[in-house]
Amino acid sequence: MTTAPPVIHVVDDDTSFRTAIARLLRASGYQVALYESGDQFLQGPLRNEPGCILLDMRMAGLDGLELQDRLRNLDCTLPIVFLTGHGDIPMSVRAIKTGAEDFLSKPVPKETLLAAIERALQRHEEKREQHDRITAMRALVAAFTAREHEVFALVVRGKLNKQIAFDLGASERTIKAHRHSIMQKLRVQSFAEAVSIAERLGLVATPMGGNQQ
Repeated sequence: MTTAPPVIHVVDDDTSFRTAIARLLRASGYQVALYESGDQFLQGPLRNEPGCILLDMRMAGLDGLELQDRLRNLDCTLPIVFLTGHGDIPMSVRAIKTGAEDFLSKPVPKETLLAAIERALQRHEEKREQHDRITAMRALVAAFTAREHEVFALVVRGKLNKQIAFDLGASERTIKAHRHSIMQKLRVQSFAEAVSIAERLGLVATPMGGNQQ
């Protein structure tokens, strides 16, 4: 199955620029979607397929920074590359601090633009993969019983099986059985892997020592 090329969303109020950049991007193997304003971009569905946004700074309606803020509030994960003829240092600093991948001034050399797009696409792919891994981990933990959730929370904090048994009012043999089931459901072979999953999901701040029996 052939993977579709990334979509580059060009948001710019300059018609001639949109036409020229679309020609360049299509010739470079990308799909292109064009918008004359930030408001027009928001009217469409916010997809998170591979791609990025080339965003002008000064436009009628929402300006570039306002659109960036709106997209962040909507949890849009598409990376943004600002490409503007009206930028300054304070604008670029604010844009980068609030998550933009790059800030380029028009006119920009073809090689510089394409390199910035590729960096943005690579970052987006890494974020998508990380999101998928976290989602998969959450699904594994969601399969726990209520008691297994309790045992897991104590295990990853370094408590011994006998301590957990005392805390939960159960036998040590029962705790061992729960722990075995937890390891199977998490599809891990070691205590360290279980702790790593708990850390990635924010269930424990830092790994703690403690030999498990």
